[in-house]
Amino acid sequence: MKTRTAIKYFMVVATIGMLFTSCRKKEDEKDTDTSSASDNALAEGTYNDVNNIADEAATGSLSSYLTPTQSDERSIMSTCAVITNDTTVTPRLLTIDFGPTNCMCSDGRNRRGKINVSYNGQYKDSASTHTISFTNYYVNDNQILGTKTVTNNGHNSSGNLTFSIVVNGQIIKASGGGTITWNSTRTREWIQGELTPTWADDVYLITGSANGTNAAGNSFTMAITSALRKEIGCRHIVSGQLTLTPSGKPTRYVDFGSGGCDNQATVTINGNIYNITLY
Repeated sequence: MKTRTAIKYFMVVATIGMLFTSCRKKEDEKDTDTSSASDNALAEGTYNDVNNIADEAATGSLSSYLTPTQSDERSIMSTCAVITNDTTVTPRLLTIDFGPTNCMCSDGRNRRGKINVSYNGQYKDSASTHTISFTNYYVNDNQILGTKTVTNNGHNSSGNLTFSIVVNGQIIKASGGGTITWNSTRTREWIQGELTPTWADDVYLITGSANGTNAAGNSFTMAITSALRKEIGCRHIVSGQLTLTPSGKPTRYVDFGSGGCDNQATVTINGNIYNITLY
């Protein structure tokens, strides 16, 4: 009897030890991977940025991207970007050419190559369509590929212009950092600034979803759960929330904050909060 009791005791102790070791192993292997959230934010910021450049270039200038020494349109035309608007072709073609070598813009990003905008009406015209593509276009040595199509849906019941936006894109990261693929379908609502001539006071709310792969080749899906607020006067999304689910991993909850213009967001994974820096 004593022998059987001793055996049972050691079996219980061994089982408890195995459970303790397993729990410690799980704790040591805590999921801290924010790479998909960071790569999604890079894609989000990059293709929003392209849209902003195209919108402003359509007015004939890129004053928001001038460096401090480039004080007028003539400066940016000759030293940073050449804007060409060909209205003799159908559809019309707007080209923003940053040249073959890196040009430092006022937002602190180096750009080179061309952004091409094929369009059949002005940005504010109902039913107009703008399709954006790229020719050897790089931002901070990340190559931007693919297309972005923006369709004006007219005014909604709140009196705001809305746009349907479809992106099928790739970003080849600099220095062999891998390739991000990003496919998104969005609605963009212009809630402030439509009636003013000042481009920098425009504010949009963005809803929709996306899917793709991060730079390591791992797939993910994403859905905006609280509209992303994009203020053109700020380089980054200032508020809003989304969920992002990498293949085989728990859902991440990404929060862009409550309205401050900064380059920070948080990612919550299994109740643990991590900070990421935005593009």
